[in-house]
Amino acid sequence: MQKPDIGRRTVLLGLAGLLTLPRSTYATPAQADAAIAKLLAAVKASTGRVTLRLPQIAENGNTVQFSVAVDSPMTDTDYVKTVHVMAEENPAPEVASFYFTPANGKAEATMRMRLAKTQVVRAVAVMSDGSVFECRQEVKVTIGGCGG
Repeated sequence: MQKPDIGRRTVLLGLAGLLTLPRSTYATPAQADAAIAKLLAAVKASTGRVTLRLPQIAENGNTVQFSVAVDSPMTDTDYVKTVHVMAEENPAPEVASFYFTPANGKAEATMRMRLAKTQVVRAVAVMSDGSVFECRQEVKVTIGGCGG
């Protein structure tokens, strides 16, 4: 029996076919929790001090403006170190991380993001003393911005 002649083109076409197989493209809230846990180790987040401003309804998920601010004196001993923004059901939940120092004077940032579909967006602030604060807000997306 003769072995089939498998050429380079056949192998490449087969690999291309594998890459186009349907797969889940959205993260889950549990994956967002895991991403936050990886960033924060075992620290539990409290509510308060973080303000997340998003539209309640985003007509186009391709460009959704958001602002995040943390109430902090921003002194050498009490300041915001980092703010992480997560979109729970985007293909990758990590949206942005902002790093601050006392020299910033304020812990505020504004940016745009893509949202795949209606979901919860979370902002998690890590303070200089190790405490963590979180804010969540749902955004209804009428036209998804991540291929949806």
